[in-house]
Amino acid sequence: MTDAVDQHSAPQANPKRKLNIEVDGRNWVRIPVKTHLITCDDDIAEVIQRYAASVQQPGDWISVSEKVVAVTQGRAIRESEMKIGLLARILWRFVAKVPYGTGLRRPSSMQCAINECGSLRILFAAAVGAFGKLIGRKGDFYRIAGMQAATIDAAGTSPLQPDCVIMGPKDPAQVAERVKAASGLEAAVMDINDIGGSWCLGATPGIDKELIQKIMKDNPCGQTDEQTPFALIRQAPDEPDA
Repeated sequence: MTDAVDQHSAPQANPKRKLNIEVDGRNWVRIPVKTHLITCDDDIAEVIQRYAASVQQPGDWISVSEKVVAVTQGRAIRESEMKIGLLARILWRFVAKVPYGTGLRRPSSMQCAINECGSLRILFAAAVGAFGKLIGRKGDFYRIAGMQAATIDAAGTSPLQPDCVIMGPKDPAQVAERVKAASGLEAAVMDINDIGGSWCLGATPGIDKELIQKIMKDNPCGQTDEQTPFALIRQAPDEPDA
């Protein structure tokens, strides 16, 4: 199993990513933490405690990928093992193509949305979404369907789980509380993509949700096979006056 991060080694950015970011006049360091390949047999709070212990500092925040939280909850479903109904086979064709991923534009991920939200809610969301498009408005489908539909990742999205649909995590705020209890640090479960989308799905009370979304907006943990499912966030020390 991969060793925990050495606290004496310099933090390393993921390829084509940055460690530092300036937000509202303050500099922040985002330290991606590499782990073993996490599965449904892992407990996310225990994993973070093990890998963060040697590198964390008092006052750090922890940003955890919602995708890996979902995996530990058994919410990565093999596409080949799914039973896809007629409604999913019809509705996926009406999902708009977007630049940041497949989303529900695949029968298997649409079926997961139906399973999570119920067929009536998805049908209503589809009808409202279609009307919204007619009047030039976007996003109505997900506003009606809700977070559990919006956070579904289609099969093929993650190279670490290439044959699985990954549904959104259950009880992200509760997960953040468990991470804090294990690590002693304020924590947030985040949904982040590579085109500036950054959403805090659940966090402990000490997290400024709007701020952490800005800090993580360029996705320093990466989107492919980096195996850095969480990051430590700390404010960088002020530069000394010349």
